[in-house]
Amino acid sequence: MTSQESGSTTPTTTGAGTTPAAGTPGSVAVAVVLYVGVRLLLVAVIAGVLVAVGLPLLVGLLVAIVVALPLSLVLFRGLRARLNAEVEAATASRRARREHLRAELRGDVDGPAA
Repeated sequence: MTSQESGSTTPTTTGAGTTPAAGTPGSVAVAVVLYVGVRLLLVAVIAGVLVAVGLPLLVGLLVAIVVALPLSLVLFRGLRARLNAEVEAATASRRARREHLRAELRGDVDGPAA
């Protein structure tokens, strides 16, 4: 039985282990919006530079999207780690609630968790 299967409640930490991931829907949404927003901003900056150099807008956007993908993987490693930790914490929380509910339905637990 792994630690995930046993329903351990050890908080998941983000990136460098600074802040534990909450795994709540709000914290997951904030992490997603932050990561996507920063990636879109990177595409906009690259496209703006390319258009300022003289490329047509559509070509600049296409090149910016292609260039921003690998660049964002390197530049925003910490944000991606935070997002992964939040999603992992939310998944663990849902798994624990589901197992508790199943235990209640089997009659193994007397009542709802406190």
